[in-house]
Amino acid sequence: MKNMSISQHRHALKKLVFTSLLGSVLVFTSSTVITCNYTEKLSFTTEELRIADAKIAMPDVFKSVNKLTNEIISSIENIQTKQSLYQEVNRFGEQLWLDSKREFANAKKYDDRPLYWSRLVIQQHLKATEFPFELLKKEQEEVALIFEETSRGFSDLELDESDVQYKILITGFDPFLLDRNIRQSNPSGATILQLDGKVIDYNGKKAIIEGAMIPVRFADFDDGMIEKVLSPFYQSNTIDLIATISMGRKDFDLERFPARRRSATAPDNQNVFTGANATTPLIPSLKQQALEGSEFVEFSLPTSEMIKATGIYQVVDNRKISTLERGTFFASSLSDLSNQTSVQGSGGGYLSNEISYRSINLRNQLGASIPTGHIHTPRMQDFDSQTLENIIKQIEKMLTLSIDTFE
Repeated sequence: MKNMSISQHRHALKKLVFTSLLGSVLVFTSSTVITCNYTEKLSFTTEELRIADAKIAMPDVFKSVNKLTNEIISSIENIQTKQSLYQEVNRFGEQLWLDSKREFANAKKYDDRPLYWSRLVIQQHLKATEFPFELLKKEQEEVALIFEETSRGFSDLELDESDVQYKILITGFDPFLLDRNIRQSNPSGATILQLDGKVIDYNGKKAIIEGAMIPVRFADFDDGMIEKVLSPFYQSNTIDLIATISMGRKDFDLERFPARRRSATAPDNQNVFTGANATTPLIPSLKQQALEGSEFVEFSLPTSEMIKATGIYQVVDNRKISTLERGTFFASSLSDLSNQTSVQGSGGGYLSNEISYRSINLRNQLGASIPTGHIHTPRMQDFDSQTLENIIKQIEKMLTLSIDTFE
């Protein structure tokens, strides 16, 4: 087992989502009174503007949302200083994450939607509240970012349980394509809420699972969210498996050859279209520069173990890809893909493929040896508790069987 402490990750992530921003705001809350011009409030996002329709469509979900948000909203209205605002939104985000996991477990419905909609309700309330102090637009954005990232579990990625030998990191996604069906759930998000913090035991080996929730927004990917979250783990090479998870097709697909380019025509959750398509696949950005990397990468998940995770669904080692030069075919190796322009990876041409590509590409760039790859879950329409339970149990089997490969 690797001998480096992973506690450094916790501190690094907390600094990313809170400490550095708090340090900047202290300039404005010192004893010196600084007069600044008030800028316009942040406008509500497309996601936040769906809340009214969601309340009508899902009254039962919003019973849980109200339970999760009422205390936080009351606390927001009592904030009196800018410094306390920064401190409190950090606490609110962590509270929402932990309370959502608790509500998820207690309800026994495998419903990921209350967390998603609660986050939006609180963000909307933060924007609408008239605080007794001025906030620049940049400061409002900082506050929103702190809450966004802590409420997604980013600051909870500790993975340093002293009595657990091995560590697994998984990520899931928010519900998406909500203008088609606002009631939509996402099995990958439900998986995170169910398995985050769980210790699994197999053949005398124990592993702890930690998870985080990823937004379905192109801008967050272009801004480097995936690289920011995963870099500390790859740099220290101190965990044993990273699996990104999203909702996909009929069965489980282990996506062997993720592609660099975007080609899906579907919008993200902000109704942003990239302009990409199957004839004009586009390279995504990283910090305003084209994302560097080869056209295809190969995953390193322990496939031979994972495909033994029997259940209702098959587990497929998916090698189907598309290129401009050859069209769609099944690749046997990366050498089959040399001198090709990627259109779709085995994971498609949307953000599911992209999180897989970015994580593997980052691993390769940093010289890490952590097995990394993407699991596409079976597709689910709307919300179905039994289907979600079946999917989650089979993913847990995949991760459990993987422990045998840990050294």
